[in-house]
Amino acid sequence: MENTVQLPLQDRAQVLTEALPYLQRYAGKTIVIKYGGNAMESEELKKTFAVGVVMLKAVGINPVVVHGGGPQIGSMLERLNLKTEFVQGMRVTDSSTMDVVQMVLGGLVNKEIVTLINGHGGRAVGITGKDGRFIKAKKLKVSRKTPEMSAPEIIDIGHVGEVEKIDTSIIEMLQNSDFIPVIAPIGVDDTGASYNINADLVAGCLAEALDAEKLLLLTNTVGLLDKEGELLTGLDAGQVETLIADGTIYGGMLPKIQCALSAVNNGVNRAHIIDGRVPHALLLELLTDQGVGTLITSDQS
Repeated sequence: MENTVQLPLQDRAQVLTEALPYLQRYAGKTIVIKYGGNAMESEELKKTFAVGVVMLKAVGINPVVVHGGGPQIGSMLERLNLKTEFVQGMRVTDSSTMDVVQMVLGGLVNKEIVTLINGHGGRAVGITGKDGRFIKAKKLKVSRKTPEMSAPEIIDIGHVGEVEKIDTSIIEMLQNSDFIPVIAPIGVDDTGASYNINADLVAGCLAEALDAEKLLLLTNTVGLLDKEGELLTGLDAGQVETLIADGTIYGGMLPKIQCALSAVNNGVNRAHIIDGRVPHALLLELLTDQGVGTLITSDQS
């Protein structure tokens, strides 16, 4: 009986010992986490995500959470009988749709995540880029060109934006006061107009502006796969560019990879595409030797 008890205890000690160098490495550092997809839909995964974020803060790491909410927006638009149209994978966002986006992202989803983290012992504060005008946005210009066109066509998709500038002072104030920022990806321009911005893009730009140690993008896949379906665990910027050029990286993964690539080329030490469907994915990626996704570094790393 004594042996059967002792072995699990040794295993637990080994896990703690393995985590020690990572805890030392990341102490006081900022980790930007993009949270979305399946990890937001499963109750068990919500719980393990919140526990992971609270634990990181408790051991002296500074997590900053940026969240999406596309499915929740789509569901609310359907309930309100508002039609949804997509152009090149982006939701056309008129004024009525933007009202719903702000209600869902800045209200329902953001406050659910804040409540979740606080319910597990954290001190989370939810904000949008409109608070303190910390995410300055501009209208995203989308062009389309077919062989029949002599020049590209500019398509107006409404209140869809891109990041122009980030003022990190409000985030740093929250971090210095021991709060965990939870950010809805809504920006504002000089006229006060609101824009819905891709959450991966906001997370990447925020990681750059904060000089984050890491950018973690939670996805619905095991990570980046090669053409044979095998997981690519470690890539530098040059290898990523090659995989984009030969068509290995395409579709919905392309914006995530480009976001990660921009981050590591602009001061973020490492970016990770990790499987948000794995319980405790954050802790496994950050505090163990194995990890649960694809690591991207700059050519100089």
